[in-house]
Amino acid sequence: MKTFHLIVASVLVLASAGAAALHSEEPPSELPAGVAQGWDEVSTWLVGEMESQGVVGASMYLTVGGQTVRRLHFGMADREEGRAVDEETIFHWASITKTLTAVALMQLRDRDRLDLDDPIVEYVPELREVHDPYGPIEAITLRHLLSHTSGFQSATWPWAGGKEWQPFEPTRWEQLVAMFPYMEISFEPGSSFRYSNPGFIFLAQVIERLTGDELEVYAEKNILRPLEMRSSYFDVTPYHLLHHRSNNYIVRGGELHANGLDFDTGITTSNGGLNASVPDLVRWMEFLLGHGPGTQSWPAAPDGVLARSSLEQMWQPVAKVSIEPGKEEQMGLSFFLPQRDGRTYVGHTGTQNAFASLFYLDPANDAGVVAVFNTYNLNASDRPNVYKLRLELKERLLHDVLGRFPSGD
Repeated sequence: MKTFHLIVASVLVLASAGAAALHSEEPPSELPAGVAQGWDEVSTWLVGEMESQGVVGASMYLTVGGQTVRRLHFGMADREEGRAVDEETIFHWASITKTLTAVALMQLRDRDRLDLDDPIVEYVPELREVHDPYGPIEAITLRHLLSHTSGFQSATWPWAGGKEWQPFEPTRWEQLVAMFPYMEISFEPGSSFRYSNPGFIFLAQVIERLTGDELEVYAEKNILRPLEMRSSYFDVTPYHLLHHRSNNYIVRGGELHANGLDFDTGITTSNGGLNASVPDLVRWMEFLLGHGPGTQSWPAAPDGVLARSSLEQMWQPVAKVSIEPGKEEQMGLSFFLPQRDGRTYVGHTGTQNAFASLFYLDPANDAGVVAVFNTYNLNASDRPNVYKLRLELKERLLHDVLGRFPSGD
């Protein structure tokens, strides 16, 4: 373990020493002083936390005006192979995948293939088997599923798993269909918020049945290629990218365990199957902010991946997620909308296997932050400390980095 800490320290020194070259596209003088100071403070705090929790590898970026202006690479992508985290390291993004699935559905809406107020059973009639004590199942719409206000259960599986012989996630559609008669809607659709992974599997079925393409094929053709996200893919890693793939680790009882490079999210790909390098995730963020390939202003893609007005519609509040004073948060159409100090941010988080990630955008200042970890540290209650780490990082990034941009008032 002592050798590992020495390796991590040397990687951090190298990253720090190369910072000027890495950030040459945006001179420090062009970044507001408070933002630059906040980034440095958050980075120092984060490195200390990751070292104390035994995080093996991580990355964090700040973008402004379509350019990466700050980045931090920490530790190892793969301890056993001695591969350090760098720009090309490919992480798993888990539920951030849902934002791609939602944009895919909105593409079909914009092409008049569907309406957001269509009942989900119009496209997925198998869901008529679900018990809805609040009225007809036809009342649940695509909009409800996009905004996590449908009342469907949170977890894909209705029981705990995790044994070595069990699949990581359900692998086939019929496995979910067999559970439908045992599912129950938990509240009147549209009346409340409940995060639902199965809801996005159902939306993927809509895309597949309308287009003939599975979600990963549709997204590759209509999102990843237009945005030139060349190191992005779903589930099992292509051979030519394997040497960039990050492993993922669990610290349990003081011992570090590697989970292996790949795992198959099966039928749940639409809610958590995306793998990508951080620069590719930055391309996604830049598209959302209106920069680069795939935007309507890009000469090679005059139609864009999605109309700006449609994206902004997705960022309108639909349901309250949190009413904690100072940490209010609402849900749009698949995007979380935290409000801090009079500002509204746009983003999502992801947690799966031993990866944890987040990204948040500040559309008013054309800025965004993204971070990802490849390690869970389990405490005595087997609750991953990374949840607490990510939550605190979120608040620090929103308050001390994005929150220090001029308000524009």
